[in-house]
Amino acid sequence: MTLSAERQKLILAAVRQHGAVRTADLVERLAVTAVTVRRDVKELADRGLVTRVHGGITLPQRSENPDQPGTEGTATTGSGRTLAGMVTPSVEYYWPAVIKGAQATMASSNGRLVLRASAYDSSEDKRQVTKLLEHGVQVLLAAPTTTGHDGAELLRWLGALRVPVVLLERLPPPELPTLALDAVTSAHHVGAGLAMRHLITLGHRKLGILTSRSSPTSRMLRRGWKEAIDSLDIPDTDDLEVEVPTYGSVGWGEAYDEVLRRCSREGVTGLLVHSDREAVGMVERARDLGIDVPGELAVLAYDDEVAAAADPPLTAIRPPKHRVGALAAELALSRTVENTDRPVHRVQLWPTLHVRETCGATADNTEPPAS
Repeated sequence: MTLSAERQKLILAAVRQHGAVRTADLVERLAVTAVTVRRDVKELADRGLVTRVHGGITLPQRSENPDQPGTEGTATTGSGRTLAGMVTPSVEYYWPAVIKGAQATMASSNGRLVLRASAYDSSEDKRQVTKLLEHGVQVLLAAPTTTGHDGAELLRWLGALRVPVVLLERLPPPELPTLALDAVTSAHHVGAGLAMRHLITLGHRKLGILTSRSSPTSRMLRRGWKEAIDSLDIPDTDDLEVEVPTYGSVGWGEAYDEVLRRCSREGVTGLLVHSDREAVGMVERARDLGIDVPGELAVLAYDDEVAAAADPPLTAIRPPKHRVGALAAELALSRTVENTDRPVHRVQLWPTLHVRETCGATADNTEPPAS
């Protein structure tokens, strides 16, 4: 049996020579099983070297054939209204603003949005998308599961659909570098950097970031936090990074108390907390422990869903949720009218800082912030 790299080299040579090659011909030519050929073809397709079609592969070039996925003309409902499908992992906290943004764009374009909720599960994501396609949607907005083998397979499936697909707050993983799916995301790592810089400007040097265990945003926030520490070059900043249970879950109070006691022991005077509900809980427990916010501990919330209603009102970083939904719908609609030369769009929107009352404290060591 030839090695995988050798087989793939032969597959590439065949498709370059003939333009298109049937899977059955490759099985015969390479003297391997169909499963082996499909595995090699999938790896080549993920790298952008070939395009999979029914029964075989072709060279990775844009087709002007309207029967190919994503090349339809303007698609509308019988009433002349474009029907968009949307799948989000939840219709609660964070996602309502995204949904409303998409609704606003569709309404202004004489279209209609049909919503289905999933549950952070790739099989449920696929089921809900399938239901929308059966319903007759012409464009699709989706926030699918992207992690693991099942997530990658789901993204490949979405990329082969015959309707324009735009990802919401999701990007394909590194192993799918050429997957041609548009996406609109919030730059959460930038938001974490904005929070740190605000705290440092106030004179804080010992800082912490608390992230919810249940949040898929946590990884990007921690990345931005570390990048900000490195870029600001503050050698005496102690990096407190803790995952906390969801506010209101079993044992949350004791866990928050332990974090606050650690802040007191280690001299941490500024916290970024994801999300609002966890920040509200942290301020509540700090009050019970006799820790003054903002006098002794500055707190920033990430999300800004209910931060303004906290007591005291929370300074917060606000992702552009409404605009994410609106722009994703705009990109999807554009795909229905523009030709196939339109490049893949990956749009990243920055969060904004909203200063309120929970960051008035200054650290004891109030030296000027590093440049």
